[in-house]
Amino acid sequence: MSYVVVARYHTKEGEENTVLPLLDTMAAASRQEPGNLAYRVHQGTEDPRAILLYEEYVSEADFTAHCATPHFQEIVLGKVVPLLDSRDVLRCAPRPEVRV
Repeated sequence: MSYVVVARYHTKEGEENTVLPLLDTMAAASRQEPGNLAYRVHQGTEDPRAILLYEEYVSEADFTAHCATPHFQEIVLGKVVPLLDSRDVLRCAPRPEVRV
């Protein structure tokens, strides 16, 4: 079972072409972290300013460690967040499987 984070960003007008390369760099660094299972960047097809991040970790502790990394602090908090109109982060823990 894994711990999943889905982040939805909406960039300020004209900033998507600045934000996306930063997130590509972030994704590459994050995939090297212990406990990271996936980090994918998606861009809206109808609204190119809409960005979705899908992140998967072994545990919540691994995500917490991810948020403390220098690349998260520098890239996401320092460079990306100031270029956003909105940011929503959904943290998800798996439900136990139910047999029917």
